[in-house]
Amino acid sequence: MKYLDEFGDVELAQRLLDDIRATVTRPWALMEVCGGQTHTIIRNGIDQLLPEGVEMIHGPGCPVCVTPLEMIDRALAIAEQPGVIFCSFGDMIRVPGSHDDLFAVKARGGDVRVVYSPLDAVKLARDNPDRQVVFFGVGFETTAPANAMTVKLAREQGIGNFSLLVSHVLVPPAIRAIMDSPTCRVQGFLAAGHVCTVMGMAQYGPLVQAYQVPIVVTGFEPLDVLEGIRRVLHQLEAGQARLDNAYPRAVAPQGNPVAQAVVAEVFTTCDRQWRGIGMIPQSGWRLSPAFADFDAEQRFEVAGIVTQESPVCRAGEVLQGLIKPHQCAAFGRACTPRSPLGAPMVSSEGACAAYHAFRRLDAPVAS
Repeated sequence: MKYLDEFGDVELAQRLLDDIRATVTRPWALMEVCGGQTHTIIRNGIDQLLPEGVEMIHGPGCPVCVTPLEMIDRALAIAEQPGVIFCSFGDMIRVPGSHDDLFAVKARGGDVRVVYSPLDAVKLARDNPDRQVVFFGVGFETTAPANAMTVKLAREQGIGNFSLLVSHVLVPPAIRAIMDSPTCRVQGFLAAGHVCTVMGMAQYGPLVQAYQVPIVVTGFEPLDVLEGIRRVLHQLEAGQARLDNAYPRAVAPQGNPVAQAVVAEVFTTCDRQWRGIGMIPQSGWRLSPAFADFDAEQRFEVAGIVTQESPVCRAGEVLQGLIKPHQCAAFGRACTPRSPLGAPMVSSEGACAAYHAFRRLDAPVAS
């Protein structure tokens, strides 16, 4: 625990907060674009320790939460088919589709399995040549290299009964969409350190220049988040807009070239629907034509599924930072972790889950 404890040092946290309080002279609105950072902020009460007027807006930083409803329904349709072993990480099992979730499919006899690596799914395909094995490839840029490698491995080993249901989304286009929104209040960003560990920082510089907003690459421990907030606020108070790296122990400016190369080989960018937000151009990855044989959407002919969001769930507004979770009338009532209306209530990185778990249960406002 030593190397975690040092990033939760109370005395150093107090010094960072003192510096923030001495710096801030006016209200500011900052957005963290990472569900892990959201949970750190809420679990440790960081937002409540900041000076009055400094607001943390929770962005669309939970990849499970922004996986579009039609993609969940495609996963359900595939998982229900006989002869299929459908594999996913555990945080997708309870995410609601239009009428069901993967847990319900499993309860009805579907072969839905929680795995800890996409390589586990490849092994299942190798060990079960008479079954079709599908892995649900969800995530930001962080998880894409491992998913890309599974497809390469399946091809190299001649494992033809493996396929990938791809729902990867990209952070920089989401930041651009947020800034282009007429309702945007964001004045500075904390960028997700794990994404930049893979992709580097180059894609964020043009965003800083185009929108004149500070972007600070930030880690996930309490001191990481406080330091990221401190650096953004210093820039804002000085009238500056720069790209800064507050997570150098993990992030190199160029990222991981080997990971980037395998992603570029296997995936190609595409327009992507974001749950609760809508279409963001060139904000996702899909399998490139060279690897189309491993595309589960095409193999199982589920690409045409179209859905409509529940009018009760306001997860889209939460994901855009327009409201806090407890400002949804359904929060903690019609929508709970045991009976969720939207993914942010059940994902381990969802803002609604964080507010519910850490008892931010303010009375809901009228919808």
